[in-house]
Amino acid sequence: MKRIFGFLTVMVLAFALFSCNGNKKTENEESQSAKVMKVDEALVEAENHVGDTITVEGLCAHICSHSGRKMFLMGSDDTKMLRVESMELGEPFKQECIEHNVSVKGIVREERIDEEYLKQWEEELANMEQHGDGEAGCSTEKKARNESDEANTTEKRIADFRTKIAEREAKEGKAYLSFFHIDALEYSIAE
Repeated sequence: MKRIFGFLTVMVLAFALFSCNGNKKTENEESQSAKVMKVDEALVEAENHVGDTITVEGLCAHICSHSGRKMFLMGSDDTKMLRVESMELGEPFKQECIEHNVSVKGIVREERIDEEYLKQWEEELANMEQHGDGEAGCSTEKKARNESDEANTTEKRIADFRTKIAEREAKEGKAYLSFFHIDALEYSIAE
């Protein structure tokens, strides 16, 4: 009888211990997802949140007119742009968001540009449908990627990426560039 009582006591204590730990994790996760980041903070922290769901708020500076599926939120100035995509939403962003603060809940994604990516881009160049301001692409997207103003053709953009990849590899040992964006799950004009 003492064995059964001792076994039950251990089971109850173990259950209580695991239940408490589980609740703490859930509360911590809830507080993280409830936190609203500004664009500047989201850009700095993006690498640490790849795959996580976050909420970010910023001024909607641009929505691509071609498909309406890319929105760009501006941070403290126009050098801090965060791309938001509406693929998960299944519909384009509403144009009335432009020039308003927008709150977006979504998943942080990383896009890596490396030599393999650039070679594939060069191979597809002849068949690629251009987007934005002529051959060079969308100027807002270029600004979000901190591309050079001189990269006004696709070939120059590719060369610019190669230069930046070489610089990063020499400096950090990473032979790729990372660009982060948000796959929107929901969004609204902030009040």
